[in-house]
Amino acid sequence: MQLFLDAVSTFEFSEEVTRLFHGRGGCFPGSEHINVDYYPPVILLTSFTDLADDELQLALSTIKNHWTETVADKPCNLVYQYRHGGQTQTRLLCGEVPEPHVVTEHGCQFQVHLLRGQNHGLFVDMRNGRHWVKHHAQDKKVLNLFAYTCGFSVAAMQGGAVSTVNIDMSKGALAIGKQNHLLNGFDQQVKYLGHDIFKSWGKLTKFGPYDLIIADPPSNQRGSFVATKDYARLLKRLPSLLAEGGEVLLCLNAPELSLDFLKSQVAQYSPTLVLVEQIANPPVFKDINPDKALKVLRYRQT
Repeated sequence: MQLFLDAVSTFEFSEEVTRLFHGRGGCFPGSEHINVDYYPPVILLTSFTDLADDELQLALSTIKNHWTETVADKPCNLVYQYRHGGQTQTRLLCGEVPEPHVVTEHGCQFQVHLLRGQNHGLFVDMRNGRHWVKHHAQDKKVLNLFAYTCGFSVAAMQGGAVSTVNIDMSKGALAIGKQNHLLNGFDQQVKYLGHDIFKSWGKLTKFGPYDLIIADPPSNQRGSFVATKDYARLLKRLPSLLAEGGEVLLCLNAPELSLDFLKSQVAQYSPTLVLVEQIANPPVFKDINPDKALKVLRYRQT
């Protein structure tokens, strides 16, 4: 993990939530198991192999030393998370985690929960996607599928959307999403539907048609969405929800599925959608194999 330790000296602690180190992209040999995120004022060190005590202490001291050199007037807050086989172990190594813990991204505020498992409330790799939505939502009706804590919806409302509809099977996630909207001053023209998308086409149609649809599904979540079989089901219905000239942002975060998989699914099941562009990931998420990274494609209805 020497390349990770060397990279710590380059960390910049800004006021916004961001990734500081992306070992999972494979660009730092020997440190592929490590990611570091900054949810101000807390640093989150995530490892996909269990770090030995001496490795963990070395990582902690290296980060703390750099923090002291760059942010001398504030204590270092650091959380360690070990993920393996669907299980998550989380420890506070030093400092504290504020409660509530509110972070900022592109002028939007979000609640996060670093000590509650691996779903922290805001996925930092989708930063550019939310930024794109914020700058393309003016005067649009927006549908946010698999909404989770409604990050896309907050960005859309911040960008001047007329209304948003958020749908997700997790009512708990949607409750946090509602709080996220209230944090940003949006308590009107936002709907929250705690339903299975595949059983709710009638309700979604009732609130449409939509000028912009965002689909950011889980890649392999049994009982909710499995990309290899469910993206086809989704794409068969999406065009009917779109207004004339409407756009769709399709997301795929499955390392085992390529960009061509998503493109071929669209071509087969939504032939009226035309590819406009691929939304680039933040530079810190550089991957030696782009097909394994997050894929975000913008389509327009013809």
